[in-house]
This record gives sequence, C-alpha cells and structure tokens, in this order.
Amino acid sequence: MGLLVLECTLSKFADGTKLSGVVGTLQGRDTIQRDLDRLQKWTHANLMKFKAKCKVLHLGRDNPKHGYILVNEWIREQPYREGLRAVGG
Repeated sequence: MGLLVLECTLSKFADGTKLSGVVGTLQGRDTIQRDLDRLQKWTHANLMKFKAKCKVLHLGRDNPKHGYILVNEWIREQPYREGLRAVGG
C-alpha cells in the first residue's frame, strides 16, 4: 500500500475512521476537502472503498457549515447531539 500523507487528524476506531480538523477559514475548509480527496485516491489505488456512513459534524457558534464531497457526493451533516459521545472512564 502507498503512503498516505494528510494535513488533518485521522483516527481509527474498531467501527470506523474519523478525519477531523479545525475550520476557521476557507483555507481550513480547503485543507479538509483536499484530505478527503487524498483518502479517496488512496483507497481507490489500494482497491478499497468507503461505506456510505460518512457525515460531517459542525461545532461552534457562527459556524459557516461548509459542505464536503467524497466519492462525488455531498457528505451529509451529522446532527450535533448525535455526534457527541462520552469519552473517558
């Protein structure tokens, strides 16, 4: 498998993968979209594919709620409440 270099944070979990980043500017939005494009190319090159569970979670006040595209489709927005989980122990 080829090397995948991302600018955002990629977290692997037993039930999936999360790509996260801070978007306070259009440049931040472009960084996340660029990483999504890189992920798509990497999975294609390695004969893998994404499941259709991709969602965007927007946090913070006055969030411009940018849209993102993966595999030629807009990623749905995750309702704020559903996207939060308790972490720790």
